Amino acid sequence: MDAMALGERIEKLRRKSGMTQQGLAERLGVTDKAVSKWENGAGYPDITVLPKISSLFGVTVDYLMFGQKRGIAIAGNIITDIVKSIDTYPKAGMLSYVTDTQYAVGGCVPNTAINLAKIDQSIPVFALGKVGADENGHYIISQLLKNGVSVDGITYCTNAATSFCDVMSMPTGERTFFHKKGANAEFSPEDIDIESLCCDILHIGYILLLDAFDKPHKQYGTVMAEFLHRVQKAGIKTSIDVVSNSTEDFGKTVIPALKYCNFAIMNEIECCSIWKLDAYNEEGVLQRNHIRACMEKMVECGVKDKVIVHSKTYSFILNAQNGEFTQVPSLRIPSELIKGSVGAGDAFCAGCLYGIYHNFADRQLLEFASAAAACSLFAANSTGGMRSKTEIMAIAQAYNTKGETYNACQYE
Repeated sequence: MDAMALGERIEKLRRKSGMTQQGLAERLGVTDKAVSKWENGAGYPDITVLPKISSLFGVTVDYLMFGQKRGIAIAGNIITDIVKSIDTYPKAGMLSYVTDTQYAVGGCVPNTAINLAKIDQSIPVFALGKVGADENGHYIISQLLKNGVSVDGITYCTNAATSFCDVMSMPTGERTFFHKKGANAEFSPEDIDIESLCCDILHIGYILLLDAFDKPHKQYGTVMAEFLHRVQKAGIKTSIDVVSNSTEDFGKTVIPALKYCNFAIMNEIECCSIWKLDAYNEEGVLQRNHIRACMEKMVECGVKDKVIVHSKTYSFILNAQNGEFTQVPSLRIPSELIKGSVGAGDAFCAGCLYGIYHNFADRQLLEFASAAAACSLFAANSTGGMRSKTEIMAIAQAYNTKGETYNACQYE
């Protein structure tokens, strides 16, 4: 039993209950000096006293002795995807028929959180974001709860609807998207009580699609950077994801946040766009030297632990702690198994967060995340294809390219 950690938990519970050391001592039938000794880590309660403390504060003895298992919080965009199958895309003024309509979750929070919960239900996963008090908001909440994700950190917006995306899907597989910003544009740092967070990692996405977080900040550069700084000061590691955006302010919006990131996870286009470099040459070949150069710039800007980049053909890690650069080719997934490629980036991110949470070595982390991303190919929606950690590891083994680059059926 760790006397210091136990003492800290007792002190935190006592203060939260508004109780003095003397008051706690009287309730337990011990001296206030004994309570002081516990809280300073100079000793710990007799084993017979622990059940009394747990009963008094409404916690388990296991919590007192070992602490609560902390998990991963996923913050940011929450979107309802309304996928409408159409026979053809009409010209202006013309009519097209909708043959089917399906609802699916979308955005960083539902996609990443649900995928994480499917990978390993023993990890506490918390959703942080904003929805409207409407049917789409209730749908998102129900899907998160169905998969065991905590929704206590989701707030309701009274002046905007839940963000949604009308997806027009044609028989050819081509899709057109109509997005309503809605409640995501209202989501801000004020909606997150950092002091109440009980997690090891807070991952937030997507920068460039969270209006309140993307605003300029006089001291930190952006509101997102200031928010991440406060999260780190609370002892929580931070992780970011970015949305592909052609805006000229791409770097201006992303770079300030890097100083306050432990982990930066994004795709090859986003990585290179920050520094105005091309991810591919004129022949469409991935320029891995550009990827590495951009990742090194992110470390120079302050990313503390790992920069992780994924593409259709390779994924990469630059370890900020030791400078090691690792690259792993994508898996070889047979074309007959592929049902879609929606949400592969979020699935990759979920795999990364799982590997980070369990302290995977860099190569093992990339192999696991690549296999998690490949799982998204097994379903038409963003979360239906995800598998358990054991199945993902088996997929990584079964479809490993063993150093070869695969040039078809990679994920997007």
